[in-house]
Amino acid sequence: MERLQKVLAQAGVASRRKAETLIVEGKVKVNGKVVTELGTKVTRADRVEVEGVELVKEQFVYYLLYKPRGYISTVSDEKGRKTVLDLLPMVEERIFPVGRLDFDTSGIIIMTNDGDFSYLMTHPKFGIQKKYVAKVKGIPERDALKKLERGIELEDGMTAPARVKMQSFDKKTGTAIVEITIHEGRNRQVRRMFDAIGCPVQKLRRETFAMLTTQGLNAGEARELTTHEVKQLRVLAETGKIG
Repeated sequence: MERLQKVLAQAGVASRRKAETLIVEGKVKVNGKVVTELGTKVTRADRVEVEGVELVKEQFVYYLLYKPRGYISTVSDEKGRKTVLDLLPMVEERIFPVGRLDFDTSGIIIMTNDGDFSYLMTHPKFGIQKKYVAKVKGIPERDALKKLERGIELEDGMTAPARVKMQSFDKKTGTAIVEITIHEGRNRQVRRMFDAIGCPVQKLRRETFAMLTTQGLNAGEARELTTHEVKQLRVLAETGKIG
């Protein structure tokens, strides 16, 4: 027997945290009865429905997508904006983005229907590193960069320590290119961190996700992750080391 939210996540309905929300909101039935308790366990013989649709287990798939600017990292948008799913029309499985990139942020994002995998990749306790390159307005002083490295106070709390490196700066335009590596994934976190030191982001790209890069891809293109890459990511989350 397995917990209901884990079964939903494994079936590609949503991430485990989102699956928990669906259960609490009374949108999940087991054998025809609404279930709202997160501790509920089910077996393969149980019939599970989510919002009236019976659960069908899918084979897990994993894609690395080079997200361009101008797309939102959700499966649908009430405002009719383009989503990352529009870039993967050939995928039949019900995939969703692992974490998010802002509408105006480009770079690497993983798409999957494996909720457990998504949880391993996004929860801060697993320490998966993501490197961003930001073009910022202003040239941050060394002390400001040190603040980012140590952790900076935002409205939702102190950020975890980060790795920060100044790549270049241009005194004529008053801009700088700064590399920052974090393992958290708060809403618009990198932008808010630079705002906090008085250097707002003008352009932002996520260059790496753990050991993955967008090498060989143009913006808007995707490829399947190899079995070895998926295994490496799992081992990294579980042990802190590349397998």
